[in-house]
Amino acid sequence: MVATVEISAREAEVLALVGEHLSNAEIGAKLFISVRTVESHVSSLLRKLEVPDRRALAQRASASVRDDRPHPAPVLPRPLTSFIGRGRERAELTGMIGEYRQVTAVGPGGVGKTRLALAVAAEMAAAYTDGVWFVDLVPVTSADTGVIAGTVALALGLGEQPGRGMDESVLTALADRHALLVLDNCEHVRDGVAPFIERLLATCPRLTVLATSRARLMVPFERVYTVAPMSLAGDGDSDAVRLFMDRAAAGGWPPNHALRDQVAAFCERLDGVALAIELAAARWTTLGLDGLEAGLSDQLRMLAGGPRAEDRHRSVRAALDWSHALLEPDDRVLLRRVSVFMGAFTVEAAAQVAASEKAVVADGLARLAEQSLLAVTAYPSGTGYRALETIRQYGTEQLTQAGELAGTRAGHLRWCLAEAAELTVVKADWRARFDAVADDFRAAMTWANDQPEHRADAFRFAQHLARLCFTRNLIGESQMRYEQAAALADDPSAAASMLRHAAAAAGGQMRGDDMHRLHRAAAEAALRSGDSAGAARDLATAAANGYRFASKFVRPLAPEEAIALITEARQLAGVDPPAQAAVALAEAGRALTDALTGLHSSDLVSETVARAERAVELARHTADPLAESAALDTLAGAHSMAGDTFAAAAVARSRMVLLNSAPHTPAGTHELIDALGEAAEAELGAGDLLGARRWAQQLADHPLLAEVGHRATSWLLVTDALAGNVEEVRTNSVRFLESWHRVGNPVKSVLGPAVAGVAMIHDLRGDHDARAEWDAVVARLGTPPAHIHGYGAVFDALAMLHRGQVSAALERMAADPGEVWRWVTWIWLHWYVALRAEAAVLAKAPDAADRLAEARTIVAGNPIAGAIVERAAALHAGDRQRLLATAAAFDAAGCRYQSARTVVLAGGEHAARGAAAFAELGLAPMAPITL
Repeated sequence: MVATVEISAREAEVLALVGEHLSNAEIGAKLFISVRTVESHVSSLLRKLEVPDRRALAQRASASVRDDRPHPAPVLPRPLTSFIGRGRERAELTGMIGEYRQVTAVGPGGVGKTRLALAVAAEMAAAYTDGVWFVDLVPVTSADTGVIAGTVALALGLGEQPGRGMDESVLTALADRHALLVLDNCEHVRDGVAPFIERLLATCPRLTVLATSRARLMVPFERVYTVAPMSLAGDGDSDAVRLFMDRAAAGGWPPNHALRDQVAAFCERLDGVALAIELAAARWTTLGLDGLEAGLSDQLRMLAGGPRAEDRHRSVRAALDWSHALLEPDDRVLLRRVSVFMGAFTVEAAAQVAASEKAVVADGLARLAEQSLLAVTAYPSGTGYRALETIRQYGTEQLTQAGELAGTRAGHLRWCLAEAAELTVVKADWRARFDAVADDFRAAMTWANDQPEHRADAFRFAQHLARLCFTRNLIGESQMRYEQAAALADDPSAAASMLRHAAAAAGGQMRGDDMHRLHRAAAEAALRSGDSAGAARDLATAAANGYRFASKFVRPLAPEEAIALITEARQLAGVDPPAQAAVALAEAGRALTDALTGLHSSDLVSETVARAERAVELARHTADPLAESAALDTLAGAHSMAGDTFAAAAVARSRMVLLNSAPHTPAGTHELIDALGEAAEAELGAGDLLGARRWAQQLADHPLLAEVGHRATSWLLVTDALAGNVEEVRTNSVRFLESWHRVGNPVKSVLGPAVAGVAMIHDLRGDHDARAEWDAVVARLGTPPAHIHGYGAVFDALAMLHRGQVSAALERMAADPGEVWRWVTWIWLHWYVALRAEAAVLAKAPDAADRLAEARTIVAGNPIAGAIVERAAALHAGDRQRLLATAAAFDAAGCRYQSARTVVLAGGEHAARGAAAFAELGLAPMAPITL
């Protein structure tokens, strides 16, 4: 049992959440700790509980959870008032939910659908082993399925996945959950929520959905439960009377029980609508029953007698109109003006939007709250007010009727602009502050976007919102807001600037096609502004990106299109240095791609390096670090293609130095993330494992990749696999696999080295089941040439040599390096030839000496590959002391696995020490080899 193991309180919390099948990112969000801290706790638990992997840990945790905490607490809002009555309705709705997978509670606004749904969900929580979740769709202003999915994702604790829709993230997260999902207030997004629910039910067989809506969703699988008004049966003992008496008593003056029959008649005139009853009860202490009846009578008669477009609104509107009529004129004005706020607001915010003095507004808000027209919440920073959605919508209608809608919306926009300006300074509580006003920002932007007279403010606000969303790591929305700003810009040069930012944001999401489209649109805008040089930069960048980021494109850039872009850019560039540098970069990228794809002979290699060096020189003269970084990227690729591993690593290091002070913009961040990956690769190729791990760790920790662990950890997994850091590989592979599954198992060749490295580690551990699981992932990613002759051959050979299958290892690396060098450049060439030489020696191949000589020449200067070759030479010569001396080289290079392997290969009295080193690493013993 878990109780017999010494586990800290925090580890126990993490263990329980692992048992609920939460990802590391979700656990971090729930416990308010970093993903790295979660990973550390998971690794510690694997060790303490002596379980082999995350699956076994989850099973162990689930057993503990069943013993100590049968079900996760339902994620439901906690009402501030008691739930009254509804015994029959609760039983009926509970029965329907138990029988059908999708039930919609339907009824007019204010009838009590939400409170009934919450009560039933809370009572049924024990029946759902994976929990009960509540999602309020009120803030959603679009029926777009993606927007709805985004709201659900946030409620579930899921973040945005670059290059992946929110709907897919939700489907993946709930795929195997036995849970109840409550979707509240669906009526205004019915067209989008119906297909979203249909996909949920089809994909998540153990999920049940309870929706509330003013109108049924009109889908075949829907089971409708009509929520009736509060029961009036029993006269003075009815549910409606009990509700009125309870809410009226909360005001400090409980009604006399002798009035119950009169209260019953009054509730009947309110049609038993819960919201109307509560609003009436809130005025009990000031008006009494006589005053309530007098005020209600005229309003109900007026509304009942007049034509109504929506009959379902009659009862709630009657209550709201009545309540509104009882307000003082100043309070009516205040209520309708604060109705523009989508979320909670302060006295200061209300005063700005309502254009009134703070003291007056504070007094008015207090009166509105006392009448249940506003909800009051205490925050650490002060008191917040929020209007219920029905009241907010009612206030908006009143604004329209008063002719104040445009003016108040404009005031709200000004307030949003001021709030956005304050948020440009990132502080400790920045995220919470942004989230608190995000819905208001979006609503203000939606309104301003359609107001020609506010076009300038809308453009300015779109820019603010784009930057804030980027800071919040909402990269998809950031791209959309930059595009929105471009559409609002009167100045085409400003539009071009916004489109360039949008393109960079698209790149950060791995959306190469969007990136290409936006750069071309930026070129068109630049031409409209008369900026030919700017257009040339955009066109050249579009071409260069097609080469640099080919893996991000769904539709690869056609060669003829790239040539056309470069030609046009060259014609437009003139003598502008940045434009000339951009064109030179595109031309170097084209030459590099042609050489790599074999379109020209290998004689093009030196020309390609020269072109890349020229591009770097021109970019350096522009004093633009991002332009220079892009050129250095191409130069590193050219050196790699030429087989000059050390030059490639030196260029990659120079690029990182250059980007140390890169601006926190979409373009700067996109360039930095690419550079970190390249630096990790280049250092691995040069044999600097410690340097490679440093860059890989920075990449894994980058906040932009927090929700895409498979991308974040890929190079960290490679470096740790080659080093023999088994526990680190096991920990990060859990994050990798969870993230990869969460985003739909994308087939990306760039992930291949990481997956092959993890598979090898499990092979070295002797965990055949885990090896098979990761081999399946390898197969899913395919077998590109780099897998056949590069990383795949390296990792397979390492595992085969560990198992003593030297002939199989030699066969796996049968291809001569000179024949396949283009596919084993970057990190794999030195590793390949070094291991190939060792396999030849161990297999006693007749050409072993020749292979050793060839390998020495190729890997000269690489500390790890050089040590492998030197060890092979010692084995070939039978020189044990020379062999043991290589262990120190491996230790200095941070390659613990090869150090332990060296000691085992030395044999004799050293074998036991080497075996102990393998055991300490968590690896199976190495098979004996006869020398």
